[in-house]
Amino acid sequence: MLRAHLIPAHTFALVLALAAVARGQGGSQPGPRDVGARESMWPAPSAEDWMKPCLVNFQRSWDDALAVAKETHKPILVCVNMDGEIASEHYAGIRYRQSDKAALYAPYVCVIASVYRHAPRDYDEQGRRILCPRFGSVTCGEHISIEPTLFEQFMDGRRIAPRHIGIELEQGQTELYDVFYAFDTDSVFQAIQDGAANRPPVPPVVRGDRALELRVASREREDRNAVEQAYLLGERMVRRRLLEAALVARELDHVDLLRLALFGLDVELAKLARVALAESDSEKAIDLIVEVLRVPMETIERERLLAALERLGEQFPRARTLAAVQQGLARPSRALDVDGWSEKLAGAEYPAPSEWSTIEARVEQGARASRAQPGDPALQLALSEAALALAIDPKTTRILAADYRTAPDYARLQFEDARRAARAAEDLGAIGWRVDAVIALSSYYLGEMEEAHARAAAAVEVLPTGETSWNAMAVLALFADARQQAILAAVKAGTSWPSEWLADVNAAYSVLAQHPLSVDHQAVAHHDFLKALGARARAAQVLEAGLARFPESWSLHERLRMQTLEERGIAGLEAVYSERLRRAPRAPGLEWFAGYAQLVTAEFYRRAGNPSEAVSAYERAIAHYEASIAENPASQPNSDHYVALALAGRARLAFEHGDHERAVLDLLAAFARKPAAAATLDGLNLSAVDTAKMLLARLGEGGRDDLAQRVRSALEALDPALLELPAYERELPPDGARGRRSR
Repeated sequence: MLRAHLIPAHTFALVLALAAVARGQGGSQPGPRDVGARESMWPAPSAEDWMKPCLVNFQRSWDDALAVAKETHKPILVCVNMDGEIASEHYAGIRYRQSDKAALYAPYVCVIASVYRHAPRDYDEQGRRILCPRFGSVTCGEHISIEPTLFEQFMDGRRIAPRHIGIELEQGQTELYDVFYAFDTDSVFQAIQDGAANRPPVPPVVRGDRALELRVASREREDRNAVEQAYLLGERMVRRRLLEAALVARELDHVDLLRLALFGLDVELAKLARVALAESDSEKAIDLIVEVLRVPMETIERERLLAALERLGEQFPRARTLAAVQQGLARPSRALDVDGWSEKLAGAEYPAPSEWSTIEARVEQGARASRAQPGDPALQLALSEAALALAIDPKTTRILAADYRTAPDYARLQFEDARRAARAAEDLGAIGWRVDAVIALSSYYLGEMEEAHARAAAAVEVLPTGETSWNAMAVLALFADARQQAILAAVKAGTSWPSEWLADVNAAYSVLAQHPLSVDHQAVAHHDFLKALGARARAAQVLEAGLARFPESWSLHERLRMQTLEERGIAGLEAVYSERLRRAPRAPGLEWFAGYAQLVTAEFYRRAGNPSEAVSAYERAIAHYEASIAENPASQPNSDHYVALALAGRARLAFEHGDHERAVLDLLAAFARKPAAAATLDGLNLSAVDTAKMLLARLGEGGRDDLAQRVRSALEALDPALLELPAYERELPPDGARGRRSR
């Protein structure tokens, strides 16, 4: 669950309030009876609040905002928001949904930055946009992708939320104001109102009367929406006209319009959209090209799209990388014969791992033998391999280091011994993969990556097909890493790289997937690398193979959830795990992972404003965890933790719907099930303690002292450390930074 280190803007005001409380109590920390001030200052949105539409209209990208600001002569307003942070929740759930407050934003061209995802994907199967349920007019991908740009240009190196920055474009992107650490919302809204006041009148831009073909050339969100809606509702002739207009306006990104045709049911219009996509000059076309290349099409169309990637690569290095990816996955590696390895590794056996004392004895025996026959390269090589095995064993430094503080230095000496012996063997005439592997792996652990990578490549070049030793497995992984680092360095430098490097990475990881000593993080690395380079279809295959090999891998299940949400949405996640639970034999630990998937599902339903489905998902999560405990009692401590989170999530939903009695019952059940989980943040950046504090404020306003006392008693029974503010809310602003900063 993604979280960014944002500094809540309300923290400064809160610090002063808590300092006053502390002074009044002789410096003691605030306890359960002190909560409520911050919760009353920024009331939490109710379920009814969240159901209202967001009335502030945000542009889809920074480039769009710049173009619209130039066209309309309006200033730009940058809004920054953070999930779970009390003031940000208040703005997003209440203020942005109030018509009088939204009117204050109307004189601006607005953009929103938030690094949190609220909808699992940005488009449905037919290419239609899925708008963010929190911010309304943009997709989650848009408010996430704009954040680094705004951070770089306007945030002075500090991620603070909530934050409102006014920018005057006609004065060279001059900041009108930068409001954060505000004591109240009124000062923020006053700054917004003042920033747009006394501006010279400009003629309004009339949009509705424009021909649709002209609106295709516009970046303004209203025009984009109108064009896409016209395509969805229009006759075939209208749709063709819009696509032909996109062919003319090549410099603009029309990915959302083209996507409707590319994933629609009209084959001829899809072909026309592929032509327009291949002609596009927009950077945003790159990812859509890669996505489209995953579906069947005629060879000439595929070649045209690959040529478009090459052409775009002249301006955008990432396109050049993705073009190389498409070619690299289609060719075999010259360094590794994957089919040969597969045949040899089928049913292969490998020696059981040696005890530490056995490895130590090998080193001592090898040292004696090499001293007796110092000119024998085979003995030196055997000594180097034994020394490497001893250096890698985690028990070595624990047993031999006199002081834990010197353990890293001792480990380094062990690897130096191994490499020294290997080089001695090489000086005596030893050649082949074994000596290269020892030098490569020792150099890797010594941090000398250039030699490590060069030696790994040399070792793999002559590595016997089907070799099952640990050194063989490790040097294959190092070879894959060497190729990955070379590709990433080329991408960073904006230079071309041979597509055979990707073929080597793919081949090395494919062999590792079958090697008897491989581990799950190698499958994870393979998957992540392919996905980062846009090879999503191959990444999905790697993920499935990895799960078959490592069914209880947290990292692989995490990627399965991400992949499913991106491709099939919320409902797809439950379906995937339900189908896996029906398989025979059932993979170990699957009930636990199904429970976690239901927690994720519930949180997305909460974000989407679907409380009944969220409650049902929480109940299914609890049922899966109870089944996991029955199946494997050792999973109970961990399962109890997530059951407590599910109960806390249900409590939050009840609180937002005004069912305070239900909220109290679920909160008390959560605290009882796993007290230590009370301060754990869920995927919405909220904890059971957060909800309890909000609930106390609401109960105080409603005169429900009986329920409030039960909540206070439950909080008092918790470890006081669990009642502290989250770490991101405890950071103080710099001296003098508060309220409003104008420029």
